[in-house]
Amino acid sequence: MGKLDVKMMRYLSREDFRVLTAIEMGMKNHELVNLPLIAQIANLPRGGLIKVLHQLVKHELLCFERNRRYEGYRLTNKGYDYLALKALAARDLIDRFGTQIGVGKESNIYTVSKKDSDEIYCLKLHRLGRTCFKQVKNKRYYHEKRSYMSWLYLSRVSATKEFLYMTALYDRGFPVPKPIDYNRHCIIMELIEGVPLCNVKEVENKDELYDALMKIICKLAYCGVVHGDFNEFNIMITDDGKPIMIDFPQMISIDNEEAEMYFNRDVKGVREFFRRRFDYESTMYPVFQELIKECKADEKLNLNLPEVEIDEDEDENDSSEEESCSENEETSEKSQEKDEVIDAKEDLEKKIGGLNIDATNLKDEDHNNESSEEDHSNESNEEDNSGEDLDKKIETSTKKKTSKRYRKKVQLTQEEIKQRVRGDLQKKMRKDLIKKNLKKSTISSKIRRENQAAANENCSFWID
Repeated sequence: MGKLDVKMMRYLSREDFRVLTAIEMGMKNHELVNLPLIAQIANLPRGGLIKVLHQLVKHELLCFERNRRYEGYRLTNKGYDYLALKALAARDLIDRFGTQIGVGKESNIYTVSKKDSDEIYCLKLHRLGRTCFKQVKNKRYYHEKRSYMSWLYLSRVSATKEFLYMTALYDRGFPVPKPIDYNRHCIIMELIEGVPLCNVKEVENKDELYDALMKIICKLAYCGVVHGDFNEFNIMITDDGKPIMIDFPQMISIDNEEAEMYFNRDVKGVREFFRRRFDYESTMYPVFQELIKECKADEKLNLNLPEVEIDEDEDENDSSEEESCSENEETSEKSQEKDEVIDAKEDLEKKIGGLNIDATNLKDEDHNNESSEEDHSNESNEEDNSGEDLDKKIETSTKKKTSKRYRKKVQLTQEEIKQRVRGDLQKKMRKDLIKKNLKKSTISSKIRRENQAAANENCSFWID
């Protein structure tokens, strides 16, 4: 990949970053975020939102996708980079973006700085999901038994884990770069003035360098972790000839089942490199089982590193926007519920007429699906308060059902028949209310489909 183009950041408005943040929040639970959800989270009108989305897609900050069942937008790597750089710039950490100094199978490295200070930092952008390293979900313990996770989220987890390990190792005196800050999948650290070990052709003191590398591996094991990828590509040699290790996302605990395999691989990688590059081979090298015994015998050396906890929350600005959007959603939902209750009460009072029955009780009966026996008991208690219209209907229906033919089939008293007729009439009223609500829902769904068709026509130029 080439250099990250950050020229567009100066031309992006507040609404642009608000839309990018809304899509990032929507991608927590959706692979593609549709237009209504973006408008709801970003709290922007649809007219201006479509124009903003068009510009973001044009500059490759978003990607519009459509399949047979769903259509929507998703963040690209460039859009995710802009969000992270915007947050770091808001903290007054960086305001200048330099050149690219390194590319790996899962990260890109750039130089950054500030106007006020001459100090240059190193910015690492995690890029999980490349074709050269697609099996990261099987080789890293990021997903925690989840079936699906986006590459952007995995990159964020990897950066968080590396920053926390780097901080813990730096505080304990390990030769690592000084961590400064991180956001999403970006890490700012100290820039090491040196070269990777893979580019070193000659070394004056081979014994001292070999011993220093083996001591680092043993010291990590004493602290309860294994590097997992300790090779010539992840070791920097300074101008003074001192080794500094980098790249920590793959570190695991010594209690892991595969800890011994990774430990032996690190030791073997260093030995093979010295034999191949410097024609140096030593018979002295650490053994995993012996180190474990020493750690158990000497409790003072067993300084366990803190557990890495992934913080999935957004920045303070993003969280405040999320809270405001959620409050708007809650208030709108509550107002809709109140309107529905008022409409239901009015419909019931019109249909029931003279009966003094509370509409709220009928609604509770519909939602809780009470038994027919309780309905009959409540209805029998309210017989005295019945109106003239309902009494006429009951009398006419009871006369029909108390005929000789009906008495021969079913032997019931006149009061029982009256109770049954009352229950049938109330069921009919409920069915009429349900039909009316269904008509309302069909009308609203029809309007929604018309709005969706209009939005598709406006967005046709993106698809073509």
